[in-house]
Amino acid sequence: MSSTTVRRGGDWLTADTAPADVFTPEKRTDEHRLIAGTAEEFVAKEVAPARAAMEQKDWSVARSLLRRAGDLGLIGTDVPEAFGGVGLDKVSAVIVGEAVGAAASFATTFGAQTGLVIVPILCFGTEAQQKKYLPRIVSGDLVGAYCLSESESGSDALGAKTQARRQADGSWRLSGEKLWITNGGFADLFIVFAKADDDAFSAFIVERGFPGVTSGKEEHKMGLNGSSTTPLVLQDAAVPAENLLGEVGKGHKIAFNVLNYGRFKLAAMCTGGARATLAEAAEYAAGRRQFGQPIASFGAIRHKLAEMTVRIYAAESMLYRTAGLIDATIDGSHDPQVVARALEEFAVEASLLKIAGSEMVDYVVDENVQIHGGNGFVADYPAERRYRDARVNRIFEGTNEINRLLVPGMLIKRALKGRLPLVAAAKAVRDELLSVGATGGAGADGPLGEAARVPAGVRKTALAALGLALETHGQALDQEQEVLMLAADLLLEAFAADTAVLRARAAADDGHRAAALHADAATVVAHDAGLRAEMGARTLLASLQQGDALRASLAGVRRLLKVPPVDTIAARRRLADGVQEARGYPFS
Repeated sequence: MSSTTVRRGGDWLTADTAPADVFTPEKRTDEHRLIAGTAEEFVAKEVAPARAAMEQKDWSVARSLLRRAGDLGLIGTDVPEAFGGVGLDKVSAVIVGEAVGAAASFATTFGAQTGLVIVPILCFGTEAQQKKYLPRIVSGDLVGAYCLSESESGSDALGAKTQARRQADGSWRLSGEKLWITNGGFADLFIVFAKADDDAFSAFIVERGFPGVTSGKEEHKMGLNGSSTTPLVLQDAAVPAENLLGEVGKGHKIAFNVLNYGRFKLAAMCTGGARATLAEAAEYAAGRRQFGQPIASFGAIRHKLAEMTVRIYAAESMLYRTAGLIDATIDGSHDPQVVARALEEFAVEASLLKIAGSEMVDYVVDENVQIHGGNGFVADYPAERRYRDARVNRIFEGTNEINRLLVPGMLIKRALKGRLPLVAAAKAVRDELLSVGATGGAGADGPLGEAARVPAGVRKTALAALGLALETHGQALDQEQEVLMLAADLLLEAFAADTAVLRARAAADDGHRAAALHADAATVVAHDAGLRAEMGARTLLASLQQGDALRASLAGVRRLLKVPPVDTIAARRRLADGVQEARGYPFS
């Protein structure tokens, strides 16, 4: 990670980045590849054969698999050795998450254990709490769960009704009901959020054995039937004073930092699941014959395989770029406070990753069903299960709507605190928009040609739109949800196009064997992002301006973006050839 320039969250929006300063999957080390092999073998040989038993709610199998994952070092990949972990980097954690993502139900169980339970205790627990719980969680001997949501406080997490009453001896009594608790049916301990003494949002470590702690019935879900999801019922539950997690009234810092990491890890699992799905689609398309030939030879199917690849490429590129930024910020430290600050620093990127990963895998599993035709609609083929399992990802870890509202809001707050030159950069772009010679930036040379210009134009368009929205609505902007969501989509297009192009340029600079295919993928990402950005900007600007001002801004956007005509059909055909040759994702 030492070669990666340390940047702050959101810097990619206001400053250019060199390809060498971006961590990509191609920069994984031999140690990373060894971890990937271990995790992939575990999932293929041990998790996959146990799927039926877990779908029958045999949670002893899930517990056994967690212990096995602990033995292999997969639960504690990025946990300090002092607490039984392996002490590796966040890229290693991403690699493990991708591998586990191929088995969605177990990935949900595993994700709760590795992110939602370990992180709050590691980053906010006392030394005594860390020593008591972390080694057994890392080994898989203790199974954990995260309890934030309630019937009336899902996205509005701080509206929780669960109460924590302080007793005379300093202990607590918790009363309330938490919903949709992953691992709820067999977890040994729970990270529970409650209002301490009426209104101080706080966190507690609650053991199943404490009096007054019970689990409700298993939920009947659309998908993820091999994972446990139940309510947690707290009836005057007795919690010792030493099981307060963090400080009274500071539970929001724990909740939101944990969600930042959860969003980051969820994106890894979505990417891994999408790659596994693409491999199934490619294999099926090669073997299924219609009109005397494999359906993989038909242009309509080839387009689907290529578009699945393009979307995975964009999401994967953003994921590894962010992992590299977090690792560069941590710089090898395992100090929990350093880790917590790094996760908070890249909260914007985590939200963008969550949106991108969950919507990408939704597209991929849907097209996999379509490629399978009627067979994709029956349970005899895994396409049907993958389709059902993926849908919840857009709800997990804060809905995609909430994350879209968070992204521009977080950037604006950083700008107002002087941590991001957003306002000045937006003003500079606004001035450029009104100038005759506005362009999307340099970058026409190289394997991507004119497409390399597009990311700068999309970034500038997103900046201009966000700046104008802030100027128009001021402090009331947080009430303009449609505007915020359009701005978030522009920001996502900017991050995706910028990152994909940087990855392809790095592959070319390094002489990577698949550099030409990287260029095809990045060209399609940038081209389509530019077109979507123009459409989004038109909609957003029309809500903020009228008449001559609007016409001037739209003319400036067209000059900024200048999306060049690209033969994306030919590029997608080459990508489809790569998929068929690899029988799956061609960049693995």
